Amino acid sequence: MTSTLFSELFLSPAAIVTVKGIILQAMWILIPAMVATGGSGFALAKGRSGRLLESKKKRMPFIALNGLLILLPSAFYLHAKAQAGVFDTSFYAVQVVELVAGAINFWMLSKNMRDGLKLAGRLRPKKASL
Repeated sequence: MTSTLFSELFLSPAAIVTVKGIILQAMWILIPAMVATGGSGFALAKGRSGRLLESKKKRMPFIALNGLLILLPSAFYLHAKAQAGVFDTSFYAVQVVELVAGAINFWMLSKNMRDGLKLAGRLRPKKASL
């Protein structure tokens, strides 16, 4: 997200094309990493229950669908448009959708990480204030 915003606000169209290409190439690493993370989380949670675990399980399908139905197609679309040198209204509309969807996924993944650290005992829950 940072690279996208920086390149589109401050750099040349050629730099935008480069960033869009790198984002698309990174999907070959990001998608398997997300699958492995989800799989290991489910394996570690086997036989456990609780509010934190249920919250994590509820977020995961949304994170996956957001990635597969919004972020991945957006990456392909934006890369194709950038390579063609077409930075029109539809390019920027999809870019906004991608940035919002990415921010939502980042927020939900952060919450899952926080809850995972709590479940592992590496992060203490907040104490209730009186």
